[in-house]
Amino acid sequence: MTPANASPPNASPDSLINPADSLERQNAKLKKISAALMRRVEQGSDGLGAAYAQFQRAALLEEEVRERTRELGRALDLLNQSNAQLAEANAETEAARRNLTNAIETVQEGFALFNADEKLVMCNSRFGLHMPDVRDRMQPGISFRTYVDTISRSQFLTLAEGETAESWAARRMERHQDRHVIFNARMVWNRWVQVSEHRTPDGGTVILQTDVTDIMRLERAERDRMLDTQAKLIRATLEHLDQGVCIFDDQARLVGWNQRFGELLSLTVTKLRMGIGFDGLFERFRDEVQFTGGMSADQVERWVRSEASRAPLSFEMRHHNGRVLTVSAQEMPDRGFVFSFSDVSAERAAVQAVYEANEQLEQRVIERTLELEDALAEAERANASKSRFVAAASHDLLQPLSAAKLYVGSVLADRGDAQTRSVLERASNALNSVEHILGALLDISKLDSGQAAVHLGQVPLGRLLLQLRDELAPVAAAKGIDLRVVPTSVTVTSDATYLRRILQNLIGNAVRYTARGKVLIGVRRHGTQVRVEVHDTGPGIPDDQQELIFDEFHRIAAPSSASEGLGLGLAIVERACALLKHPLHLRSEPHQGTCFAVDLQRAAKPPSRRPHRPQQQAELQDLENMFVLLVENDADLLSALTLTMEQWGATVLAAQTTAQAHQLLAEFDVTPDAIIADYQLDGGALGSDLLADLGEHMGPVPACLITAQRDHVVQQTADRLKVSLMTKPLASATLRDFLQNAYQQG
Repeated sequence: MTPANASPPNASPDSLINPADSLERQNAKLKKISAALMRRVEQGSDGLGAAYAQFQRAALLEEEVRERTRELGRALDLLNQSNAQLAEANAETEAARRNLTNAIETVQEGFALFNADEKLVMCNSRFGLHMPDVRDRMQPGISFRTYVDTISRSQFLTLAEGETAESWAARRMERHQDRHVIFNARMVWNRWVQVSEHRTPDGGTVILQTDVTDIMRLERAERDRMLDTQAKLIRATLEHLDQGVCIFDDQARLVGWNQRFGELLSLTVTKLRMGIGFDGLFERFRDEVQFTGGMSADQVERWVRSEASRAPLSFEMRHHNGRVLTVSAQEMPDRGFVFSFSDVSAERAAVQAVYEANEQLEQRVIERTLELEDALAEAERANASKSRFVAAASHDLLQPLSAAKLYVGSVLADRGDAQTRSVLERASNALNSVEHILGALLDISKLDSGQAAVHLGQVPLGRLLLQLRDELAPVAAAKGIDLRVVPTSVTVTSDATYLRRILQNLIGNAVRYTARGKVLIGVRRHGTQVRVEVHDTGPGIPDDQQELIFDEFHRIAAPSSASEGLGLGLAIVERACALLKHPLHLRSEPHQGTCFAVDLQRAAKPPSRRPHRPQQQAELQDLENMFVLLVENDADLLSALTLTMEQWGATVLAAQTTAQAHQLLAEFDVTPDAIIADYQLDGGALGSDLLADLGEHMGPVPACLITAQRDHVVQQTADRLKVSLMTKPLASATLRDFLQNAYQQG
C-alpha cells in the first residue's frame, strides 16, 4: 500500500494529479480535493489568513479542474470520432470480405488462399468438391502441409501403380517449392482435376482446381483416333515397303509384320499370328536358311535374349528358295526390336556376273598387256637402235667432217687467188652447216630417248648471255641487226650445257628470222624466279602456227637453203625446257615481232668468281719448237690435225693407238709440251686412260680430250683429269687457243 503523503508513481512532487490517470479519475480526484478544501475553509480552525490562502488555492484548483475537464471533453470527442471511423472501416472491411467471398464463389474453379505463414485464409465452396470425404476439413487456419496430407489420403484420389499416399504427398510438397505449379490429378470414375498453384507478392499461395475431365476425354478420344489413323498409315506403309518387316515387343512377341515378310521367308499365313514368340517363329524357318559372313543362328538368338542394350545387327543369309536376303535388326526405345529383310538376289547375281566379267577382262588385259609389253620392248629396241645409229652415224660423220674442216682451214691459211679463197669459204660454210645439223640431230635423239643426263648447278646468267652475244654478234652485224643484251648479275640453277643450247637456239632464231630492226635479250625478276626474254622485231608468228613451230622440221617461211636451219632449234628448246622443268612462254603477233621467255629458278648463293682478266688483242704467237703428242684412231682426221698444227710451226708426234704413242715417246725420249688424245680409240681403249697413265709418269702436262660424244660422262672424265675437252668437228681457232695456252705454260 502506498503511504498517504507519498506521491503517485508518475506524479511530480508538486502535483496531486497523476497525468497518467484517465480523465474520469483525475476529475474525481479534483472534486474530492475541492470538497476537502471547502470543509477546511468552513471550519476556520487555522485563522483568517490561512483560510484565505486555502481559498485562493481552491480557486486555482477549480480553474485547473475546469481546464482539464474541457480537455477531457475534447479528448472524448476525438475518441468518439475515431470510434466512428473505426466502425466505418470495419463495415467497409466486412463489406469487402463479403464481396471477395461472393467473387470467389462465382469462380467456376475451386479457389483457396494461403497466407505467407502457410495457413488457409479462405476458400470457396468448390474447393475440394471432388473429394467429399475430406472437403469438410478444408477450414481456414489449417496449414498447407495438413492440406496436402489430407487430400493424399482421400479415397477419391487415384494414385499411380506402385505409388503411396506418403510418396504422393512428398512429391506434392517438393513441387510446392516452385513459384508456379500446374499438374493434372486423376480422380476416381476416370475424372481429372487440373491444379494450378501460384505465389502472391506477399509470399502467400493461391490454388485453383479445375475439372478438365471433358477436355481429357476429348483429348484421349482424339489421341485414340490419331493412333488408329497412324496405325492404319503405318500398316499401309509397311505393306508398300519392298523390304519384309517384323516387329517384336519387349517380351520378344510378334506385334506387327507386313505381307512381304512372309513372301521373302516363304511363311504361310497360318504360321504368322499376333503374339507368337521370336523363338517359335524362328524355329519355323531356321533350317531353311544358310547364314554367311561368319553369322550363325545362335548369334541371332543371343542378340534377341541380351539383357544389355543391343547394338544394331546386320548380316546376310541365303534361303533355300534361292533368294539372298540382307537382314538388319534394330532395338527400339521400349526394348522391343525390328527385323527387316531385303531381297538382294539380283544385286548379288549382278555382282557375280561383274566378277566373272572382270576375271575375263583381267585375263584379256593380261594378254593385251603382254602383247603391249612385247610391242613396247620392240619399240624400245627400235628406239635404242635408232639412238645408237644416230650416235654412231654422228660420230662417224663428225670424224671426216673434222678432217674436212681442218683441211679447208689449212688451205685457207695459205695465200691463194681470190676465186680459190671464195670457193674454200663456201665449202667451209657448208661444212659448218653440216656440223650444226648433225649436232641438232644428236640432241633430238638424246632428248627423245630419255637418256639425256641433267646436272644442275649454279650458272652465272650474265656471263652466259654475253658469251652468246659475242658468238652471234658477227651474224647480226652482217644483217644490220642491232643485237643487245641487258647486263645482269643473276645466278640461276640449271644445267649449263642445256641452258646454253636453249638460249643459243632462241637468240639464233631471233637473229635468223629478223630482217631488220633489233633483237633484245633481258632478264626480269619475279621473287625467287627470273624470266629470260628474247624480243625481236621480226615478222611474228600467226596464232595457228604457234603450236606447230615446236615440231621437228617445221619452219615458217622456210629459207631456201638448209644451211639456214632445218626447223630443229625450237624442237630442241621445247624438249630441253621440259627436261629441266623450265616453263617456256611465247608471245607474238604478225608483223609486230615475237618474244620467247624461259622461267628459271634463282640460285640460293652465287658461285665464287675468279677475278676477270680482260683478254688482250695480240697477234697469234708462232708455235715453233713446240712438241705435241696427237693420238687419233681416224687416219684422215689424224692427218688433217697434223697438217694444221705443223702449219702453225709445231712438231707433231702422231699416233693412232696408245701403243704407238708410248713407242714414239720412248723413241724420241722427250716430254711433249701438249697432248691431244681422242676419247674413243680402237679396241675399246680410251684416251682418258692414256692421259692418266702419262700423267703419272711425266707429271702435269697440258692435255686435251677430243670426242664426238656430247654427254656429261666425257665432261666429268675431263674434269676429273683436269684436262680440256673439245668436241668434234674441231674448230681450228679453238685448237690454236689450246696450243697457245699450253705453249705459254711451258
